[in-house]
Amino acid sequence: MKRQIILLGAIFCIANLNAQNTERNIEEVSIYGKFRQTPYKSANENVTVLSKKDIENSPAKSIEEILQQVSGMDIRRRGANGVQADISIQGGNFEQVLILINGIRMNDSQTGHNSMNIPVDLSNVERIEIVKGAAARRFGNNAYGGVINIITKTTGQKNVKISAQGGDFSTYQLGHSANFGNPEFSHGFSANSGGSEGYRYNTDYKINNVFYQNNLKIKDGQIGFQAGFSEKKFGANGFYATQTAKEQYEETQASVVALKHQQKFGNFGLNSNIYWRRGQDMYLFNRQKPEIYRNMHIGNNVGGEINGSYESSLGTTGLGVELRKEFLASNNLGHRDRFLTQIFAEHHFSFFDKKLEITPGISFANYSNAGNYFYPGLDAGFKISEHHKVYGNIAKVHRIPTFTDLFYVSGTEQGNPDLKPESAVSYTIGYQFLKNNLLFKISHFGRDTNDAIDWTKVNSADKWKAENIGNIETKGVETEVSNSFFNNHLRASLGYTYVDNKISQSSNFSRYALDNLKHQFNAKLQTNFAGFNHEIAYRYNERVNLGSFNVLDTKLGYSFQNLNIYTLITNLTNTKYTETFGVPMPGRWFHLGVSYDMKL
Repeated sequence: MKRQIILLGAIFCIANLNAQNTERNIEEVSIYGKFRQTPYKSANENVTVLSKKDIENSPAKSIEEILQQVSGMDIRRRGANGVQADISIQGGNFEQVLILINGIRMNDSQTGHNSMNIPVDLSNVERIEIVKGAAARRFGNNAYGGVINIITKTTGQKNVKISAQGGDFSTYQLGHSANFGNPEFSHGFSANSGGSEGYRYNTDYKINNVFYQNNLKIKDGQIGFQAGFSEKKFGANGFYATQTAKEQYEETQASVVALKHQQKFGNFGLNSNIYWRRGQDMYLFNRQKPEIYRNMHIGNNVGGEINGSYESSLGTTGLGVELRKEFLASNNLGHRDRFLTQIFAEHHFSFFDKKLEITPGISFANYSNAGNYFYPGLDAGFKISEHHKVYGNIAKVHRIPTFTDLFYVSGTEQGNPDLKPESAVSYTIGYQFLKNNLLFKISHFGRDTNDAIDWTKVNSADKWKAENIGNIETKGVETEVSNSFFNNHLRASLGYTYVDNKISQSSNFSRYALDNLKHQFNAKLQTNFAGFNHEIAYRYNERVNLGSFNVLDTKLGYSFQNLNIYTLITNLTNTKYTETFGVPMPGRWFHLGVSYDMKL
């Protein structure tokens, strides 16, 4: 680890020396917000944005895999190529991250294991916005450790893109996308299908995604519609229960339909949506003998929100209301439902010609069967100069237990209907330097959690039981640096995150609370010249209970007019490692792909 930290410092020095060699500014993007869109360089939070170019160049085959290349992100996969993954941020757990598609909530009230069942393929993503740190006062429950907003868009242009990929273990991926319409009323459609025989026994999978969206421009605003469907069928060798459960099998479905409206009326802005998210999860303990044990869960989240903002000489004032019904039908969890009413309020102040910005806010939430909760918070930032900024934020957050936490029963697990919601005070203090394409960030973060929820047991033969395990004190440091050289023909980025979790009460066996990354180091190097593009991505992970590993992925592509051909190799060094529950991850895996983008 010491060598990697030295390397980080050395390349940072090189970045400073070569900062003037870049000619292209970092893309000006606005971070999604209920009341106001915030330019990236003005965000007073620890924010990372993955652009379309980042995604296209990356040696990643799924959204989960590209998130692994971001400092502070902890992705614990079971299987490969987007089969299933748990996502956490800065030492939290997978139930504490809010997943959005174009601002629409995708979290599953049954279990966070299914929150990444989203109907969008990586190749169709325009960008990914990652907010690290508590954001409950703006987004509510699940925005405990951070928010991931996956952005897709229609272009108003007319084109058709087809793609195909093949690889080891009879892996295939077929994709089709199209944009049509005009700049005033644009449409986008994509369909993707992939599968594999699996890299070891009973890890075969089939994944299908279909997604449609449109955007209608109206006076000083827009109306948008999106609908998508995802289906996954996969062998789950050792995914749950015990590592010896080699015959497990699972089928999941997720669908979303949403209508959004955004418009300005002078100084008043309106942002509203209605949505329906349906999730289905069928699990077999033994796919060869389904009669032994079978779970079937069908959950629905139906909701809507309306948010208004008003700009005055005193700043921007925002008020919003969200209503949501969560209900579940399950042969294991029973018939469950709860209703959420949530009210948001914030005000954005600017002082000294926008050098000092302060945004206090609060959210009130009422759960029909869990009580009332307040989420106060404060963001502040001071622009020292055009390129230097310091920022900080502090917030109170809560997380309501999922239906699985409360009611799940199996031969190896026992839910707990008496669970209390977990709560925390979370804070971040950071510094950012941004000039042209040179970016340097460093931050200190902390989170003091009360009534933390985890699955624990005293003896190895006991059942896992959901418990409030006491308090967890989380502290850490995160740093990132990136820059381009030689007229953008070479780009390098580095990131390092350190997390320290201290638990006031601990059991002999903990399923999630003691499974965080302690040290994480990421590095990427991208080169492009004469139509060739090459990226190599390295990551070092040291987990508290599972040791450490090094993984190297690479992608080499060639583009000629509308044709792109590439080869992609994951785990180039054939490292043996696990990310969760001792599930062995794939060794070296070769992929060859092609895509053709036809303008109409």
